[in-house]
Amino acid sequence: MSAVDERVLSIQSHVAFGYVGGKAAVFPLQCLGYDVDVVNTVNFSNHSGYGRAVGTKTPAAELTTIFEGMEDNGLLMPTRLLTGYIPTAEALFAVEKLASRLRHARPKLIYLLDPVMGDAGRLYVSPDVVPIYRQMLPLATIITPNWFEVELLTKVELNDMPSLRRALDILHNQHRVPNVVISSIPLKPWLSSTLPSSICPQSPSGPSHLLCISSSLSTQSTLPNGHIPSVDISTVHAQCVPLIPGYFSGVGDLFSALLLAHFHPDLEASTINATPLSEAASQALTKTYALLHMTQARASALPEEERLPTDDELDGEDPMRKTRRMRGRELKLVQGQDILRGIGVRDLKDMMRWDGFWDSDVETEASE
Repeated sequence: MSAVDERVLSIQSHVAFGYVGGKAAVFPLQCLGYDVDVVNTVNFSNHSGYGRAVGTKTPAAELTTIFEGMEDNGLLMPTRLLTGYIPTAEALFAVEKLASRLRHARPKLIYLLDPVMGDAGRLYVSPDVVPIYRQMLPLATIITPNWFEVELLTKVELNDMPSLRRALDILHNQHRVPNVVISSIPLKPWLSSTLPSSICPQSPSGPSHLLCISSSLSTQSTLPNGHIPSVDISTVHAQCVPLIPGYFSGVGDLFSALLLAHFHPDLEASTINATPLSEAASQALTKTYALLHMTQARASALPEEERLPTDDELDGEDPMRKTRRMRGRELKLVQGQDILRGIGVRDLKDMMRWDGFWDSDVETEASE
């Protein structure tokens, strides 16, 4: 099935100005040939990074009414489902019920669940959202949590390789998620020292680089000693990219949309070391990175008053100072539509297979 035959149902936030949530996801999907049906979980004037935002959260009853109205009219017919920011447990429960019905009616539905809960140790949503996301995980084809969200979903603090392996094992084997992508991971010393040179050839570290990991469950994997593992293990790919300095919003929403658009599980991978997920992640990472470069370049060319550095005291005295800075750093999706379509994009960020990812677990099992 080509994109021209496919339809995405996007359920996430909406802003009148700027590009986050659905505004960062719908246009890229349309550029790649997908029809997109849109349900907004919030309707805000702009994203919260501006410091001032007004609007409303869509009540759960209203979401349910919209879903029922679409179904009654024969309009609820997605081949792919994308869910993002959903701020309350009641609203998320309504979305879970819909996702469950769609999964039952369409077993081949491709569902990308982006569990938008927070970042850097801070929740963006009500705490009672977290357990609902955990019970939704088996419905998903792909999930795209960030570092902090992986910890929330698995209750595992990621501070070394064994904890990273344990978290992925929980997502794959306990929650039965077949495909996991974690993007924008800071390269802490314990992580950078473990990466193969094919992934990070210059051994970068810390704040200068970020890592993207994709993990696809494989029921046919065998351990290096030839034994079949008692639980399924996954095929892991990764790639690191230099950090582009500055504040950007909507990057995760854009990445998830591109990942969903390029994920084709029924097509054979182009190389023996690739998976459909790693190939989709390569495309999403490449295009997101290129579009961020364009956004950064255009922001750097703005008048000085629109690119003043962050200063909480000065921003407090003059709120428009922050507004001008944020406005100049909105994603340049329209200007970068050729990038979204893959026109003229040359610097491919290939996800590389991480062959030794599970090795320590193998050693531990053998010793026991």
